[in-house]
Amino acid sequence: MDNANSLDATQILQGWAAGDREAPARLMPLIYEELRRRAADYLRQERPDHTLQATALVHEAYLKLIDQNRVDWQGRAHFCGVAAKLMRRVLMEHARAHNAEKRGGKLEKLYLDETRELAQERGPDLIELDDALQSFSATYPREGEVVELKFFGGLEATEIAQVLDVSEKTVLRDWNFAKLWLRRELYGKPAHG
Repeated sequence: MDNANSLDATQILQGWAAGDREAPARLMPLIYEELRRRAADYLRQERPDHTLQATALVHEAYLKLIDQNRVDWQGRAHFCGVAAKLMRRVLMEHARAHNAEKRGGKLEKLYLDETRELAQERGPDLIELDDALQSFSATYPREGEVVELKFFGGLEATEIAQVLDVSEKTVLRDWNFAKLWLRRELYGKPAHG
């Protein structure tokens, strides 16, 4: 998103927080392509017969976003962070429903660009990653938010720092710690490098 659109999005989000009922409709054209690009990134490495498309993921997450009651939007990065959580929720609902249909069938795989940093022999599947992230977040809540914002929000360290109101150094330290913890949890061995 370019700087002008980012400023417009921030103003619209502030209006939304102040009760402007038209704000979600004005916001969608500004953030749609960015959300769709992120959704496409999430789904790019899925199996070929995957039934959830990027457009559907964005639409489901957007419907959940506009149902948010009185969120005090702090700007575009905060909005993207909330969108990341909602996209993660939609992906998990879809994966769990699909796996329930198959009754123990093969778990869906999710290969986000960021999961390559975790991968050893194979990329983590979505449900394993979500379970590990829930366990991690229960013990390390801020670090869990860093992972979620990076994986599912596609945010850079500077944006994550803004959303969480911490320094960029803290974000990078949390990310490195999270990678080691998640590698151990997902693969049973520490990572090298």
